[in-house]
Amino acid sequence: MLAAGLVAGGLLLRAIGAAPGTEWVDRYIRGEGLRGELIFLAAAGAATAVGVPRQSVAFLGGYAYGTVVGTGLALLAQLLGCAAAWAWARAVGRGWAERRLDGRFGPRLRPLVERLRGNPFTATLALRLLPVGNNLALNLLAGLSGIAAGPFLAASAVGYLPQTIIFSLLGKGVRVDGAWQMALAGGLLVVSVLLGLWLLRRQR
Repeated sequence: MLAAGLVAGGLLLRAIGAAPGTEWVDRYIRGEGLRGELIFLAAAGAATAVGVPRQSVAFLGGYAYGTVVGTGLALLAQLLGCAAAWAWARAVGRGWAERRLDGRFGPRLRPLVERLRGNPFTATLALRLLPVGNNLALNLLAGLSGIAAGPFLAASAVGYLPQTIIFSLLGKGVRVDGAWQMALAGGLLVVSVLLGLWLLRRQR
């Protein structure tokens, strides 16, 4: 259902000839060379850090630069936002989180925190591959829990990649009238979800 909705949404955007945010991209990003790429990285990284869906960043990256370059820039921006949110939570709120895990929030959060601490790479990867959940919430929880940056960011990069490719394909498909990109995006989403569910079952 998610894959079908994804393709249908892309076809609708193509049919109406517009997509949210593309006017800004056309004005400041596309055709601006290195300057445009730096603006995209700064704006998209900041947006991801404060909770803008990372799929939107990938869509606009694909729209502006095509699938390959758009995926690379969007993935880098997503990682910048992920690292910023993780670092902020680790620096500011770790002590507060530890107290809450021993108090009224403990029964809800402690199982997930313990799973992330016990196997940060695999647990993070499983959660990143699923198309549901909240990217910012996981970034903050990882920082509050004291998870090491290395495995968390590495798993985030791998887990981000499938959906980044998918939404970059959609962005390019909207711009160049490419129905096959949208169909491929839908198929890749199915594969990503199945892999995420398999990893999640193993973690359980």
